[in-house]
Amino acid sequence: MRNFFSAFAVSAFLTAPLLAEDVPAGPTPNDIVAAAPSGDWKRIAPSDLLVMDLAPDAAGKARRVVIQLIPAPFSQGWVGNIRRLVAARWYDGIAVVRVQDNYVVQWGDPEGENPQKAKPLPKGLTVVPESDYAANLAGTVKAAGDKSVGHDAYAANTGFVGGWPVARDAAHQWPTHCYGYVGVGRNNSPDTGTGAELYAVIGHAPRQLDRNVAIVGRVISGIENLSALPRGTGEIGFYKTPGERTAIRAIRMGNEVTGLPAYEYLSTESRSFAAYVDKRANRQDAFYVHPAGGVDVCNAPVPIREVSR
Repeated sequence: MRNFFSAFAVSAFLTAPLLAEDVPAGPTPNDIVAAAPSGDWKRIAPSDLLVMDLAPDAAGKARRVVIQLIPAPFSQGWVGNIRRLVAARWYDGIAVVRVQDNYVVQWGDPEGENPQKAKPLPKGLTVVPESDYAANLAGTVKAAGDKSVGHDAYAANTGFVGGWPVARDAAHQWPTHCYGYVGVGRNNSPDTGTGAELYAVIGHAPRQLDRNVAIVGRVISGIENLSALPRGTGEIGFYKTPGERTAIRAIRMGNEVTGLPAYEYLSTESRSFAAYVDKRANRQDAFYVHPAGGVDVCNAPVPIREVSR
């Protein structure tokens, strides 16, 4: 799983060889990120953030999870539904219902499968077709100088678009299931889910789900409040009893939350990101004996930082 294409981030990958020569062998990927100039960072709009407050833990400590919603052209039907569900305050009072080790944490209405007890969904939710799991590449011009550094087990190419890891074939591109990424729970096809049931990946990247389930975001803060939850006692990690669940007190858009920090991501079109990916693939610092010569798209997580407003 080693390919990175630059059709969508031409400047980063075209300049990578030059920049790699400028960076001494010793620095680690974290060193490169720490040295990235302010102009290489992009601010995340608060209106693109979901702020999920879980019930406090046993010691009374608050537990907050911040999720960045994925931008166009990906999964916008589901993202629109999520925004409607937040506006309707539908998520308030639901719960984490499933925690499967090395896989996912899932939250939704505990009575969602019972028509007599299920929480009514707000009107106006979109029924999203399966074709929207991927974005069409029709009309996209492939830029000269695309750089390939290996192969991917699940797609012809992998890379980054607007700060997000994606996979690609000749006709389509789609977001990938990486650690901390958030998808839409659904029943069997042709159901695609509404966004009322969501999950976050807490294990090894389940890339087999790519193009089979919608990716709608990624956890940028507080993943430990999900990954550290007790594993479910039932089949595939569902909790058997209500007492095992973790309640969700509220989910709000970031622009509705007072005192929320600002967040930035390292532009995937920047020279710094090109050097960062190169170092992820070719570690030559004191710890590493043999550089790998490649890197999985999910093993080069896009750096995100909290900053003062």
